[in-house]
Amino acid sequence: MDDSQALEPVTFTSLVLSLATTAAVHFGDLGDPATGEKSPRNLEGARQMIEMLGMLQDKTKGNLTPQEATILERVLFELRMRFVEAERAGGSPGGPRIIVP
Repeated sequence: MDDSQALEPVTFTSLVLSLATTAAVHFGDLGDPATGEKSPRNLEGARQMIEMLGMLQDKTKGNLTPQEATILERVLFELRMRFVEAERAGGSPGGPRIIVP
């Protein structure tokens, strides 16, 4: 691999944004990164990504920089609001509800 193909280092922020992007794919907002094709909406998949981010927030509380904590908080807020919007638009997928703090 030459320098032009070198991957950026993985950071906490890149992890959060990766999970958020996966949630957006599940919402049907973005195409699949590999194919570019949009898949049917999968609210259960989106819910799982939001729950993973929430768990990450709980487990890292007090160990993040202020910037990391803010990014995670904002991403979670936006995804939770998007989830509520998607449920209202297309029905409820069942299972436990995500509670917005």
